[in-house]
Amino acid sequence: MHMNVAPHLLTEDRAEYERVLDEALSTAHARPELAGVGSRLTVAQLRAMTLNATALVTSAAASEYDHFVKVREQNRASVGVRDPDTHDHLGTGSGAGVVAIVTVMVPVLAGAAAVIFLLVGAVLHALAPTVAFGTTLLTAGLVFGSLAAAGLLCAAAGLLVTALRNSPVEVSTGGPPAAPDDELSRAREAWRLALLERGILPFLRDALAATPPDPTGP
Repeated sequence: MHMNVAPHLLTEDRAEYERVLDEALSTAHARPELAGVGSRLTVAQLRAMTLNATALVTSAAASEYDHFVKVREQNRASVGVRDPDTHDHLGTGSGAGVVAIVTVMVPVLAGAAAVIFLLVGAVLHALAPTVAFGTTLLTAGLVFGSLAAAGLLCAAAGLLVTALRNSPVEVSTGGPPAAPDDELSRAREAWRLALLERGILPFLRDALAATPPDPTGP
């Protein structure tokens, strides 16, 4: 059976309403005012009646619920605030990307050129030792190899600096850690208690009182 939702009860709080109701029904045997559960109405019947009367039941704790929703929205808004440093990161992102690309490409291209020059120079030197062009290619290959090695060292240094810069920094405030959801927890519990004491239990009691006992029951 579907539950009628009161105008002030949000969809995300339906499950919480049902949990409070189920807790009340599960402990009905320990509540003298609900002694008629089973003899007058079954747990399933009471649950269905309370779900159908959601608007009436939840209105008894409307003020606590409104406060709970307000605190929850404030908590969500504070968590969703953008870090003021975000704009700085976005502004420098493109420049950092270009530098990273250049740092990576230089050793790759220099290394490829070094391999080509060394191979071609070695082949020419082997086939024609007297030709100076082979020696020139070998020299160029060694130069590009040195550039590739220097580029690799620069890239490694850049990665190290980036890792150190982006490493998390622990800030000690000298006190216990803050618990921003304490107020939210208190507001939720206040609503749950008001819903139980002023909404669900009186409704169940009235429903039992208005129903005569089943003569065929136990």
